[in-house]
Amino acid sequence: MVMGVLGYDHRSMKNSTFVLLSLATIAGVFAVTARAQTAATSAAQAWPSKPIRVITPVPAGGTPDVVARMVTPGLSAILGQQLVVDNRGGAGGLIGAELAARAAPDGYTLFFSSPGSLTILPHLQKQVAYNTLRDFVPVSLVCIGPFLLITHPSMPVKTLKDLLALAKSQPGKWNYASAGNGAINHLAMELFKNMAGVNITHVPYKGAPQAVTDVIGGNGVHMMLNSIPPVIQHVKSGRVRLLGVSSARRSPQLPDVPTLSEAGVPGYELSTWFGMLVPTNTPKDIIARLHGALVKVTRAPETKTQFETLGYDVVGGTPEEFAAYIRGENEKYAKIVKLIGAKVD
Repeated sequence: MVMGVLGYDHRSMKNSTFVLLSLATIAGVFAVTARAQTAATSAAQAWPSKPIRVITPVPAGGTPDVVARMVTPGLSAILGQQLVVDNRGGAGGLIGAELAARAAPDGYTLFFSSPGSLTILPHLQKQVAYNTLRDFVPVSLVCIGPFLLITHPSMPVKTLKDLLALAKSQPGKWNYASAGNGAINHLAMELFKNMAGVNITHVPYKGAPQAVTDVIGGNGVHMMLNSIPPVIQHVKSGRVRLLGVSSARRSPQLPDVPTLSEAGVPGYELSTWFGMLVPTNTPKDIIARLHGALVKVTRAPETKTQFETLGYDVVGGTPEEFAAYIRGENEKYAKIVKLIGAKVD
């Protein structure tokens, strides 16, 4: 009888010890989690305490770089720390996007991009080392604007209809430049070719600046679709000829220039956009502060005027609105890539 009681007590003690150890383990986990959350909160509250890197997936002078540099001085003034633009061009934006996706989510690495690396390349490349919807958190869509179709003045064309007639009479003879395989102006031109029924050869560059330079110089490439900032002065000086804008409506800055749809490719419309994102798991408090600062800068009258002068509409929406916009763009470009059978050259 005594043995039975002792045996019972022994098992009870083992069970009690196990329960106590389990409770201690759970309490330890909660304590570690609480300390981690407290540390993250403290870090977010102290942010920013050092310079902030802004990765752009293009060389200096590319449009995302130009737009980023339009807003970084104002952000630096509001946040009290210098924002340093880090140009990581190449592979149509793939290099910069991969670097940004792998960065520590601490608010000290921002990603300023256009659609190419985020919503186009993933549909063109067999393997991309990041997932746009998983690895980035949108901060704000900054602005939207059209492309300009430019040609070297030596080309015997003055209108879009002239260009289409020439391209159809001499298929494959004429070349177009792009910022690289998978860049948005690559896809924009492939869609144009598909809808216009013309054969124009693609010549990819490592970024838009050199591509624009070679079109201006007539160095082996004859035309390109490019966003407004890098080419508008060359249009005004006559160094390149402007045949049309890619948006659905004429640009207020170029009211006499027809849309490509009006000029000879009915239904054609494609615009580019620029926005800021951060790596996933960046603290929400930091995202909220970044968003507030970015909206304040972009909606300031002087900045808004700068954007409008370049032909861009300022947006400055919420992170949630930008996330929904990216999802829509991702679906749109997946359909376009499938429709035209675009491939990385």
